[in-house]
Amino acid sequence: MFETLSHTALQQYWWILVSLLGAILVFLLFVQGGQSLIYQLGKTDVSRKLILNTVGSKWEFTFTTLVTFGGAFFASFPLFYSTSFSGAYWVWFLILIAFVVQAVAYEFRSKPENLLGTRTFDAFLFVNGLLGTVLLGAAVSTFFTGSHFTVDAERHSQWTMATRGLEAAFNIQNLSLGLTVFFLSRVLAILYFFNAIDNEEVIRASRKQLLYNAIPFVFFFLLFATLLLLSNGFAVNPATQEVFMQPYKYAVNLLEMPLVAVLFLSGVVLVLAGIAMPILKFEKFGGKAIWYSGIGTVLTVFALLLLAGFNNTAFYPSVADLQSSLTIANSSSSHYTLTAMSYVSLFIPFVLLYIVYVWRVINKKKVDVSDLEKEHVY
Repeated sequence: MFETLSHTALQQYWWILVSLLGAILVFLLFVQGGQSLIYQLGKTDVSRKLILNTVGSKWEFTFTTLVTFGGAFFASFPLFYSTSFSGAYWVWFLILIAFVVQAVAYEFRSKPENLLGTRTFDAFLFVNGLLGTVLLGAAVSTFFTGSHFTVDAERHSQWTMATRGLEAAFNIQNLSLGLTVFFLSRVLAILYFFNAIDNEEVIRASRKQLLYNAIPFVFFFLLFATLLLLSNGFAVNPATQEVFMQPYKYAVNLLEMPLVAVLFLSGVVLVLAGIAMPILKFEKFGGKAIWYSGIGTVLTVFALLLLAGFNNTAFYPSVADLQSSLTIANSSSSHYTLTAMSYVSLFIPFVLLYIVYVWRVINKKKVDVSDLEKEHVY
């Protein structure tokens, strides 16, 4: 079946899969958002334990999706992986450390032998919630703003900045997306708490914090979207594969790919609708708001990643040397490798069904104080 597809079709198929994994990952970052709100929503040890046990039951989903996203990128577009991870290694190293300390914190926070104290591990969880979201958002934004690297004829890459990727955080467009992801993760966490926690203290504090986080989220998202749509983009001449700067490239991509535009606009509307429901006190839908904003997040991020890679666009552009920019055509694996992996990808729906099943089992009842009497408590 897949072997009959052209190399171009397989490249597009895998860019869609990678983009979908990235979109799901951003939704699952609500775990990081919840961790960053421990002391703002939880004023007692009991309420803080409720919050951590609610998001703690999902942290492995986020970590596994992150690893799967990275693995899929490595297998399908290895030149991107080798260029970015070997060049911008400081930013990826900090992201990795942020997720490592998260795992350590959940493992040891409530252990009797914990010599560092729970607040030390709570600080680790906050670091994961802050760095894990801001740096991931800034790294993804370089798909639109470009990075400092060169690639020679033998596909050897070299980073041209001593800051090794950290320079991305000092670009206003990159930072705006990083902060968008940070505040979005907090908003999604709050909406998830409405759905999953049965505790009046936490819910009351969540209602208050929702508006405080929704406003900066909307501000930074509008800033990023405005800068993106008004900026010059990295276009590719389909005949010569020459990379050149095109005015309003990403706005043009939206217009020339109407399905992507529909996904993007639908996603934005759903995210805002989910936020509005608890604020406007639509109690009937308040507990379901996470699914409106969650699905909206997946659609919006999915559309953004399609904008970065499709319609003759360089998805990992180089500002050091335009012709070193990476596209889905010049950075992908061979036809044989993509074909073999495509058959493996047929198992993805079964994995997703398993995740849905486990999620439903974990969330069959809201978390309350009685759950803290169980043997396994974070």
